[in-house]
Amino acid sequence: MKKSDFDYIWTDKKRTIFGLPISFTRYFLTKEKFITRKGFFTIVEDEFELYRVTDKKLKLPFFQRLFKCGTILLTVKDVDTPIKDLTSVKDPRKVLSLLDTHINIQRDKYNIRGRDMVGTNNIYQCDEHE
Repeated sequence: MKKSDFDYIWTDKKRTIFGLPISFTRYFLTKEKFITRKGFFTIVEDEFELYRVTDKKLKLPFFQRLFKCGTILLTVKDVDTPIKDLTSVKDPRKVLSLLDTHINIQRDKYNIRGRDMVGTNNIYQCDEHE
């Protein structure tokens, strides 16, 4: 992905030892979507619409805190991966605040709140007794 492909609000790499961004996992935040890109030879991208986030959680393990990093867990109404991990990102509280702001903007745009997305994550699940 080139910078010209999307209008990024925030981007970062997964941090490894000593909080250094030596990884092939990259995170991108746009106005409408969050994109996770993994890989070097084979690249796999996973994205979700921000309004689909139902819950956010911040984990600050000791060794990540030493290097001002943390992990953000997002619960999303998504069939393939309902829990998204933003592992070891720099300044996780700022990133969480930025995500929260843009999630609320998208929810207001579509007039949706988290309580409106109640139910299972698997939209293709059917009742076997019918």
